[in-house]
Amino acid sequence: MEDSEIRFARQLKKGVLEMLVLALLRAKPGHGYELLLRLKERSGGELALKEGTLYPILYRLEDSGCIASGWQTPGGAEQGSANPYRAMPRKVYTITPAGRAALAAQIRIWRGLAVTVEQFIGEGQQDE
Repeated sequence: MEDSEIRFARQLKKGVLEMLVLALLRAKPGHGYELLLRLKERSGGELALKEGTLYPILYRLEDSGCIASGWQTPGGAEQGSANPYRAMPRKVYTITPAGRAALAAQIRIWRGLAVTVEQFIGEGQQDE
């Protein structure tokens, strides 16, 4: 992939990540690392993000009231696990009603934009 293609792909991904994170949390609450894995898996590796990309999105969504967080201790720790790292609490994120409304609006906007873009790029298909 050329540099210009890489830049274009990054910009497209950057523009939809907030919507995708909200969609993941709508389906199921999760902690940061789990969200990274789900994004990567569901996108076939196309959205293999770094923590430095995801966490600012989570903080922005939380500051805007779209998601809420709480600390959760993983299962097994309460049962006297010999591994102290299993007892480390994780910050789990959950979508809020405001987040569901924001996601619905973002999906509407995305679908409208996708239709508009397709009208432009569909016109030149014979040029490919």
